[in-house]
Amino acid sequence: MREILKNYKTIIGQIKNYEKEFSKTSKNPKLIAVSKTFEANVVKIVLNLGHRIFGENKVQEALEKWPDLRKEFKNIELHLIGGLQSNKVKQALEIFDVIQTVDREKIALKIRSSLDQAFQKKKHKFFVQVNTGNEIQKSGIKIDETEEFVKWCKEDKNLNVVGLMSIPPINEVSSLHFNILKELSNKCGLEEVSMGMTSDYKEAIQFGSTFLRIGSGIFGERD
Repeated sequence: MREILKNYKTIIGQIKNYEKEFSKTSKNPKLIAVSKTFEANVVKIVLNLGHRIFGENKVQEALEKWPDLRKEFKNIELHLIGGLQSNKVKQALEIFDVIQTVDREKIALKIRSSLDQAFQKKKHKFFVQVNTGNEIQKSGIKIDETEEFVKWCKEDKNLNVVGLMSIPPINEVSSLHFNILKELSNKCGLEEVSMGMTSDYKEAIQFGSTFLRIGSGIFGERD
């Protein structure tokens, strides 16, 4: 518990320092505490500090963990940052406020259909995931297809797309991909950019990230 408290306060302090260091380009990013694989009693340590923005990778895990936490703690904003299967869309819309991994037409169509059927009163936000490294094994829209896809999601399907998200290749310099994503977001007219994790959030702040996804830096290494 003490280690998590220490980690969280350290991360918050470093974010503030980097915001000052890169004041010309920083967008004062919000911290998403990535709580995937960690049980509710561990997550409560950060919740008790007043933090309210969290990220999960799997729909089923979120459904098991967060309903009870939402009853105990108010104003939680839960982000899905892992891949979304079409058969999990309805469940994802039930538990998540923000889905950051809209990455193909099939998912966008399924989201639109589910919103029309059952979620008209809940105001979800969506990010389009971009495969900036053009990696075969990784999800995401191709760079040269992003503008058209975002426009289609927003104008044709009336989805509340607010930003772009990416995960840079592990063997490449993150800042190159952060720059690509930031330029793409500007071209698409989107305000939010979700980029930067435990290993590269300093560079993400420099390149104008608005959401940082930090897990192990707060909760420690996962099993």
